[in-house]
Amino acid sequence: MMANGQLKKIFLAGITILAVTGCAKEGALDVSSGVGVSVTRSGCPAVAVPDHTGDITIFNPVNSTDASAIDVVANITNVRSTCNSEGARIYTEATFDIYASRTRPTGARTVTVPYFSTVVQGGTAVVAKRIKNVTLQFADGDYRATASGKAGAYVDASAARLPEDVIERLTRKRKPGDPDAALDPLADPAVKAAVARSSFELLVGFQLTPAQLQYNATR
Repeated sequence: MMANGQLKKIFLAGITILAVTGCAKEGALDVSSGVGVSVTRSGCPAVAVPDHTGDITIFNPVNSTDASAIDVVANITNVRSTCNSEGARIYTEATFDIYASRTRPTGARTVTVPYFSTVVQGGTAVVAKRIKNVTLQFADGDYRATASGKAGAYVDASAARLPEDVIERLTRKRKPGDPDAALDPLADPAVKAAVARSSFELLVGFQLTPAQLQYNATR
């Protein structure tokens, strides 16, 4: 398992590239009428794979990281998500494919790898985490195997909703000449913090050991 400090660093690195995206359903906030602001957000969590967790390398022997010792390599790809934002709880589901290859194709082989799904609020606060396993089946003579994974998360709609005063500041029309006409309301620390608190991400990736994480980060 990754240490909390390592996991947090990965989340921080991965979340910096996330946009506030999701289902554009009825009730989504369209902040396009203000000067200098154009963004559509809803309560649906963004879905992403944090940096350095989208692939896993298994070595044989396990204490070696030489290229000649690479046994199995697996990658997470084709991440897709659906979101149901109706009701008091928002449900998001992510599905993805895992493509794997091995260096020695002799014999049928089963390889099990763990993956995590984590709900993060405001870019830093981990509010839920689950670990599951996926099994890869290599047929005799085959170099490659594929499998599928799935993760789901519930978020309270009230927690993902912006306060009314923040919505008013974001959507209020500004006329040329107004004192704040050229000011981005998202530059206000209070508004920025409120948007962060109501923003959630569903992150999925391989559950790496410290050694595997270090290998991915430094190779």
